[in-house]
Order: sequence, then structure tokens, then C-alpha cells
Amino acid sequence: MKKPENLEKIPWPEVMTLIWGCFMAILDTSIVNTALPTMRATFGGDADSVQWVVTAYMLTSGMVIPVTGFLCDRFGNKRIYLISLSIFIGGSVLCAAATSNNFLIFARVIQAIGGGIIMPVSMSMIRIIVPREKMGMAMGIWGVSAMGAPSIGPTLGGYIVVHLGWQWIFTINLPIGIIAIVLGLIILRETPQKTGLKLDVLGFILSASACFALLLALSKGQDEGWTSLYIVSLLIYTVGASVLFVLWENTTEQPLIDLQLLKNRTYCISILAVSLSNIAMYSITFLIPIYSQNIRGLTALQSGQVTMPSALAIALMMPVSGRLFDRFGAAPLCVAGFSIAGYYSYQLHTLTADTSFTDMQWILVKRAIGLGLAMMPVSTAGINTIPKQLAARASAINNVVRQIAGSFGIALITYVMMHRQIYHNAWLSETLNWSSSATVIAVKNLQSTVIHHGISSSAVMARYCAEELLGMSLQQQAYLASVNDAMLVPAIIVSLTVPLGFFLNKKAVENENSKQHARLIQPASSKTL
Repeated sequence: MKKPENLEKIPWPEVMTLIWGCFMAILDTSIVNTALPTMRATFGGDADSVQWVVTAYMLTSGMVIPVTGFLCDRFGNKRIYLISLSIFIGGSVLCAAATSNNFLIFARVIQAIGGGIIMPVSMSMIRIIVPREKMGMAMGIWGVSAMGAPSIGPTLGGYIVVHLGWQWIFTINLPIGIIAIVLGLIILRETPQKTGLKLDVLGFILSASACFALLLALSKGQDEGWTSLYIVSLLIYTVGASVLFVLWENTTEQPLIDLQLLKNRTYCISILAVSLSNIAMYSITFLIPIYSQNIRGLTALQSGQVTMPSALAIALMMPVSGRLFDRFGAAPLCVAGFSIAGYYSYQLHTLTADTSFTDMQWILVKRAIGLGLAMMPVSTAGINTIPKQLAARASAINNVVRQIAGSFGIALITYVMMHRQIYHNAWLSETLNWSSSATVIAVKNLQSTVIHHGISSSAVMARYCAEELLGMSLQQQAYLASVNDAMLVPAIIVSLTVPLGFFLNKKAVENENSKQHARLIQPASSKTL
């Protein structure tokens, strides 16, 4: 029997090998969050110092991503992929052996150097080894790791911490990573190397420091205050370094990142759509555990179980959307998928303190189906307009944007939630009239409950406790209202992505693809003449 046409030319052994290593690296970005309280109890210190276990990884991976394009072009994708896996495994071993919080942060930096490179390199290799007309299906399968791993991480991390200990969230990378290296050595083919390339040192310093400053500002803005000298200085430096980077890249002969890629209209629209969808996705990923644990009183493991079905849904949709992309293009999938995701993101705005576990899961599953239908086709439509020889550089840009968008999403949603909580607290406090009959009845009922349960036998103390309970109830209502308001933000953002889909139709992608190849051929023709 003849195989389906869209599966014949895809080198599945190589694609699956890349997915194996990529899944391990991406999973580690979310699995650690669950273990932070346990790490703090083990090493001591305050919450801020332990949070640097996550922040250090994010900052370091953001810094190394811009240089991956040069490394792949100069030394070959396979070699860089295997080296990055080795660094990641070494960093994981150091993390598992950490005896202090400072050493753990150092080990996470080492781990992030490898982890930050793995994802863009694997994406670049898939772009090179898979035929363009089969790219949707291949990227759909690859997207299982890119989209599924962050959702699975909290649940798996919670289980490992409870049953095995926090060290095992790093130790488990050792056997998985060794298998990935062995498979890579045997199965992967090396890509062409450009031996004459030189590293754009100034470009790397400017891009890496700009990414570092921006990601640090986004992660610390809420704690330090967005108008504080510390955060404002970081943002000013980011802008200055970025301007200098653009000016330098347009004058140097061998730029770190080919900014000419940003003249590609389809690619830029694709990046914008990916950025908006990532902001929305990371925002919900951040909010759901807050709602589940702080409002519903669920454990970290139960909170992970809430999101697990949606992780499976998005993983199952990726191959489906990839196959549909190869047939229909990105436009219909983007419009339909982001419309579904926007509607069900809005439904999260209606969650209450009594919403059932199952109802919450179903809303998230339906939202995940929409995201799974749209996200990978949107990304692939842009990548498909990039010539294969520029795949590594384009992948670097794509992943820097993803990293920044995710951090911006969390910073934005935290800012909105905190300010709306202040607003609702003030509003509820103003509307609470201690002399009204409803308030008096509520206080008396609570006072009777306090006395009945033996919390206090004194009428004065019982009334004091009742007033405190009423105040706490109002604060809880304000907190829920602020979370509901924050849920509107990702709903609005993902809805803004819908019209972008119309610019990613098959005709637009084909026209841009022809333009890009003509641009590459033109200089060679001029030199010949």
C-alpha cells in the first residue's frame, strides 16, 4: 500500500530525534517552578533568592539565543545540537548535586546555555531537512514538544517533588539526554558549514545585553516598581543597546542577525502573531495556578491536573493542524483557531470560587484546541518564506521573540491583576456600611458561628473575629475579581491575532517566498556581470 503523500518525504527518524532532545529542554523551563518552595525549605533564604533559580535560567537562555544562527552556520547544526545537549546534561547533573542556593543558580546558568540553544537549533534543522511542502506536518509533530511540555511540567514536577525529591527533576535529564545524544550521533546528518564566517562580537554583546536587560526588567518590574530607577535604567539601556545593534548590523559585513529578514512582510506578520499568541498563552498559564491554589485551595499537584487535559489536547492538535496547513495554508487555521481560543479565553473571565473542577478543565481544553489549531501553522507560514540557508538566523529571531513575549505576558498580567486587586479592595471597602442591616446581620451570624465552634466565648472577641472574617471574605472577593479582570487581557490579545491570519493566505506566502529567493539570487547575478 502506498504511504500518504504528505508522509513520504519527511525524515521521521531525524525529526523524532530532534523532538526528543527539544522536549527535555523545554520541559525543564516549567518543571522547576513546582519545586521552588521545597528548594527554599532545603537551602533557606528568602523567596527572591530562590526565584533566581528560574530567573537565571530565563536570562541566560535569552542571551545565548541570538548567537545560535552564527554557531549553526559556522560549525554545523548537528555539532551545535549535540554540544548544547551535552552542556544541558552537565548543568542538570550540577543542579542535582547542588548543596546551596547560590551553587544551584550557577548550575542553572550552565544548564541554560545548552537549553537556550537546543530549541532554535532543532527548529533550524527541521527547516533544512524537511521539504517545504511537508513542513506543516513536521512542525506540527515538533510542536508537541514546544507547546505540550510547558503544560505538562507543573504536574510532572509536582509528582516528582512529592514522591522522589526535588533533585530528581534534574537527575531525570541524565538518561533522557544520553539517549538524545546517542540518537543524534547515529541518525542526524550534518548540515553545510561556512568556514569563512567570523563572529560579530560587538553585535553579540549588544544583542545579548539588550535581551538580558529587557528580560530582567520584565521579571523584576512588579517587585521593584515599573517607575523605579532600577527598572527604568534597564529599559533605557535596552532601547539604547537595541538601536546601536540595528545600526551596527546594517553596516557590518557579517552581521550576527540578518535584519534584511525583517523586510519579509509575511515573516514579520507571522512573528507578530506568534508574539501575541505567546503573550496570551503564558498569561493563562500563569493565572490558572493562582486561581486554582489561592482561590480554590487546590494543591500544586491538583492544580497541575487541572491543566493536564489541555496539554494533551494541544499536543493532539499539533499534528492535525500541521497536516491541515500543508493542504489549506495558515489563513483559515489562524482565523478559526484564534477565534476559538479568544472565545474560551473570555469564558475564563466568568470563573467563580464555586466553578467545578470539570468545567474548568473543559474550558481550558477547548481553548487549547483553538491554540493547537493556529499556533504552529502561523509560525510555519513565516518560516516557509525564509530560504533554507537563512533558517538558523530566522530561527534565532523567532525564538528570541517567543522568549520576550512570554516574559512580557507574565509581567503584563501580574501588573493588571495587582492593580485591579487594589481597585476592587478599595471599592468593596467603600461600599461596606457597618451600620447597614445586611452588614449587621452578617456580623451577627458570623459571631454566632465563632461562639458555636468554641473559637471564642467572649461576645466582644467573637464580634472582633466576625468582623475580621468579613474583611477577609471581602479581600477574597476582590482577589477573585482581579483574577477575572486579568483573564480578559489574554482574551483580548488572542482576539487581536485573528485578523492577522488573513495576511497569511497561501498566495501571500508564495509571493513572499518568490521575492526572498530572488533577493538572494540578485547579488550573485550582479557580481557575475
